[in-house]
Formats: sequence, C-alpha cells, structure tokens
Amino acid sequence: MQKREHNKLGGNVGGVSSAPPAKRGRPFGSVNSNAAAAVEIFAPSALLGPSFHVHTSFADQNNKKIVLALQSGLKSELTWALNTLTLLSFKEKDDMRRDSTPLAKIPGLLDALLQVIDDWRDIALPKDLVKKARIRTLGVNSSVTGFGNEYEALGSNGLRPGSSASEVTVHTSKSSPRHWWLDEDGLFSLDDEGRAERQQCAVSASNIIRNFSFMPENESIMAQHRHTLETVFQCIEDHVTEDDELVTNALETIVNLSPLLDLRIFSSSKPSYIKITEKRAVEGIMGMLGSSVKVWHCSAAELLGRLIINPDNEPFLLPFIPQIHKRLVDLMSIPALDAQAAAVGALYNLVEVNMDCRLKLASERWAIDRLLKVIKMPHPVPEICRKAAMILESLVSEPQNKGVLLAFENAFAEILFLDGRYSDTFARILYELTSRPNNKVAAAQGVWGM
Repeated sequence: MQKREHNKLGGNVGGVSSAPPAKRGRPFGSVNSNAAAAVEIFAPSALLGPSFHVHTSFADQNNKKIVLALQSGLKSELTWALNTLTLLSFKEKDDMRRDSTPLAKIPGLLDALLQVIDDWRDIALPKDLVKKARIRTLGVNSSVTGFGNEYEALGSNGLRPGSSASEVTVHTSKSSPRHWWLDEDGLFSLDDEGRAERQQCAVSASNIIRNFSFMPENESIMAQHRHTLETVFQCIEDHVTEDDELVTNALETIVNLSPLLDLRIFSSSKPSYIKITEKRAVEGIMGMLGSSVKVWHCSAAELLGRLIINPDNEPFLLPFIPQIHKRLVDLMSIPALDAQAAAVGALYNLVEVNMDCRLKLASERWAIDRLLKVIKMPHPVPEICRKAAMILESLVSEPQNKGVLLAFENAFAEILFLDGRYSDTFARILYELTSRPNNKVAAAQGVWGM
C-alpha cells in the first residue's frame, strides 16, 4: 500500500513518466517532460511579466490564428489572443529590439481589435439610453430569415409558410411584440460579471493599439486607418462616461499618431464605421483640454500643438483658437511643471504658424505675465524656457502687439541683464519694440539697438 502510494506521488523510480496533456492555448511540445513542467511551475514571476520577449516568428506563424481568435468572441480564445498581443506589442522604453514585429500590418488585426472595443461600447450604456440600428445582412434575399423579418417580407396578410388564416387570427390576437425578435438584450442579457469581462477586454485591446502606435512601422498605417481614428476619437468624446484607462489609451494613441494625422480623413471616401466629423474631433480634444485630469489636459495640449503644424488641419482649429489660448494660459498658472511644459509647447507651435494666434495670444489677459514667470522661476527644463522666450519674440514681430508689449519693457530688460542664457532673445525683443521706424511710441534710434 505504501509502495503504491509512493508510486502515485513520486512516479516509478528509473522509469519514464507520461507527459501531462498540453494546456489550451499553448503550443504542443511545451510540456513534454516533467523537467519542463517543473521549470514552468517554479519559474520566477519576473519571467512572466510584460518584459518577456516573444520571438517574431510566433506572430508570423500564428497571425491568422490570432485574428480568428479575436473575431470568435469566445472568452478563452479572446483572452489568449489579447495576452499574446500584449506580449508581442510591449516594448521597454530603452529597448532597441530589432526584431519588433509591425503587428498592424497583419491583415485584419486592427479591425478585429477595434471590434472588441466596439462590442464593449455597444453595451456600455443601457439600451434605453442608446438605441442603435443593427443592419442584418444574413438572409437578406430570403423570405424567411429567422430574425423576424418574414412578417414584413410576406406582405400585408402576414401568412407564414404552412399557416392558415385562422392561425394568423390567433397570432395577431396575442400581445407579443415582434420587436422581441430584434432586441438582443432581451434574449442574451449580460450580467455584471459579463459586462466587467467585456470592459477588461476592451481596455486590453486599447492598450495593445496604444502599443502599436509607439512603433514607427505602424504610424503611417494607423494614421490612415479611419476605423482606428473614429474609435479613439469617440472614446475621447465620451470621456465623462467611458472607462478612464480606455480614454487614456485612446488619447495617447492619437497623440502618437498626430504628426501624420490629417483631419480631412473624416470627410474622405474611405469607409466609415462611426460618424465622426472634423468638428466633432476637435470638440472632443477641447473637452479633454478642459478636463481636470492632469494627464488628459496635458496630452490634449500636446495634441493640439502637433495638429496645428499640418496646414490642412488649420481651418478646423481656427474657430477654437480663442478657447485654446485661454485654456493654455490657465494651464501655465498651474504649479504642475508638466502642465506648464505642455502649454508652452502648444503655444510655441500655435504662434509660429498663424498670425491670428499671435494677435489673440498677446491680447489674452495674464498671458505675458505667465510666460515671463516660466522664464524667471525658471522651469527645470531649459527647452521650455527657451520656447517661452521664442513665443514672446514671435508676439513682438506683429506691429499690432507692440503697444501691449511695451508695458513689459522693464521686465524684458531685467531678464536681459540677469539671465545670460536668454539675453540674445530679449535683446532682439527690445530692439523690435523700440527701434522700428513704424513704431509711434519710441524714436527711430532705439535705446536697445544692436
């Protein structure tokens, strides 16, 4: 008896024990021996983290399997695909891997991931608040489809195949709404646990898409993928009711793609999944800019600064310039250094590319004071101080702004003599203020001539 129990627990001495069956979602051969199983059981937890590297050949060999698993909607398949893509798409900040796989080039992968997010957004709000029409294409040419359309297809008498007039009379007398055929919530309702799982899958999919956007190989493809842009902008637009992590991932994705983003894609001939216009996209960014969450308004400021560089985006941003200036000036007054850096960086790009931006910023209350405060503090990042000084130099280049900026002549002179790092910039500012012939306030021979 003891020997039998010993063999059951420890196996036959000197014999070869049978290999345990391969687990679902793992390649066959990964558990061929007890040694492999022991290594798997006693492996340190650090090896299972996101820094674990997966060879790129895995994605090449299993790309169709990953896409089909995402499209299946099955919990086990979906979990395996999301975990695999998280490992494949993750990259350390200082990791210069040459074997990084451009996962966005796998056919159908982006749309499959976006479908996971769309499935969650379809059930995120109660059905009585959001009622969207579902287009049925299965059996559209058949008289009986199985989705309740046979009542409309068979004509006004409502006769079904094999039914008589008496049956129709009995059927119409019942108070059974035919909309039950089309209302999926009544048949396949999700409990709280199911909704939480759908939400986790959507957040995981958004995190993978965010990781894609950091890869240079994927930027151009994702920036021209209308479904991706519509989904992330819709998440940004609904930031009040949407999951915070999902909104953050969407915002970081669009910030990474912003250098290549052209807002005219929302009015292009590419197929549209969500009706997002250029105006709605900018309004969504403005909503994030006005948010009290530091990560959101800092990212929104950086996004606006990058979008304005593209001349094609300028017509869509100009109507919001007064609101943008006011909010960015408010951000410069926040003690948070990253908020000040984001605001100064956005203002630097705005005033460089557009004359109206320079005129409206100079007339913005407290704008000059807060730019000078960033330089005098000084900000720990010298580049931010340099950009603040360059903003002032851009403002003084407009003749209409000189009357406003002459009130700060003493402050400019103080920085000129006390801070040698920006003395050249403020010398040019004072020269522009006092030595131009068209200046009616100062004489032609300025005190600050160079």
